Amino acid sequence: MQDEPFFALAPYHIALVVVGLVVIAAQWLPRLVSSREPAAAPLMLLFGAAVALIPGVPQIPDPRTTPLPWEMLSEMAVIVALFGAGMRIDNLRPWRRWLPTFRMLGIAMPLTILAVALLGVGIVGLTLAGAILLGAVLAPTDPVLAGEVQVGPPHKGKEHPVRFALTTEAGLNDGLAFPFVYLGLIVAAQGFTPGTWGLDWLLRDVIYRIAVGAAMGWLGARALAYVLFSVPKGAVLADTAAGVIALAGIMLCYGSTELIEGYGFIAVAVMGLTLRRVEQHHDFHRRLHDFSESIEHALTVLLLVALGSVLPRLFADLTWTHAVLALLLIVVIRPLSGGIALLGDRSLDRRSKAVVAIYGVRGIGSVYYLAYAASHVEFANESQIWSLVALVILLSTLLHGFTVGWAVDHLKDGDS
Repeated sequence: MQDEPFFALAPYHIALVVVGLVVIAAQWLPRLVSSREPAAAPLMLLFGAAVALIPGVPQIPDPRTTPLPWEMLSEMAVIVALFGAGMRIDNLRPWRRWLPTFRMLGIAMPLTILAVALLGVGIVGLTLAGAILLGAVLAPTDPVLAGEVQVGPPHKGKEHPVRFALTTEAGLNDGLAFPFVYLGLIVAAQGFTPGTWGLDWLLRDVIYRIAVGAAMGWLGARALAYVLFSVPKGAVLADTAAGVIALAGIMLCYGSTELIEGYGFIAVAVMGLTLRRVEQHHDFHRRLHDFSESIEHALTVLLLVALGSVLPRLFADLTWTHAVLALLLIVVIRPLSGGIALLGDRSLDRRSKAVVAIYGVRGIGSVYYLAYAASHVEFANESQIWSLVALVILLSTLLHGFTVGWAVDHLKDGDS
């Protein structure tokens, strides 16, 4: 102890200083040019990348070689965000307001997966398994980074149809992309022989796991609502409990669903939607939402700065074909597939359809899916896929983050 320097530069303390400076700068600097909510996500990525180039700054584990911490941290961020997305919805009816959501989930997402997979094989030269995984990883709209285009907190009202569509899409499509992640894993392990595994994939990974996820979310919400609002009479937990009950309920619902092989992402989204219907005007819903949102923001900050810090290493493997595919996804594939999905829909005007089709932000969910896949199967093109996904996230946060405010401000006012 006596030989230790008085000013010992511990790597952990250096990391705390770096994260603090990056987050404050990313939140504050945009205020010098705009008074609106800052587009901090792309700045945290860029500042994190810049700081990582400074000698002596501790290095974050590379997700290509150490995917587990990335999987766990991003998983928690996504499940909290999915629950929060469900909690935000004040009114589920009239049911016709769900039509754009169903079109985006049932048409736009499969089209996006197919287009990205085909281009992954044709342009980038990925294996079929890697291309399917890439399509599944990049197809969902991220619930974590898409806050500016989502509806407001509980009881705020004025749920514009565009915000409703993007919120519900982000809440449900993460779970619905999972069957295609499993499809990529199956093809990587067994080859493209649908006659061997096709029926099993359909029954287990599509029908069973989706159904169990939805059922467990509903049951979990009803059970939690009973504890919160019903028993004991006259001293219900909702009148005094802090929002930490949200985190406990989320973990219980997600973990129990995963234990019986259902999709936990679907479960927590359905849980949020269902719990919000019980004692709908109770102020506990707002406290529950605000607490979960604070956790979500904290986890998101850590992930964005960490992802930014590994960008220089991930981008070392980038090629021009990666850049082409990333740009095609953001400016062509997502808008075109969304436009096709919304053809004939009468609930949205032309400008609203354009915003829904274009603003499918890619982010933390993609990190989770790729880290999850890397923890289970070794892909031949894994390094390329990480580079591509990181580039897509950076471009998406840049292009969408700095333009979405303007796009939403120019929508016609409307309450569904």
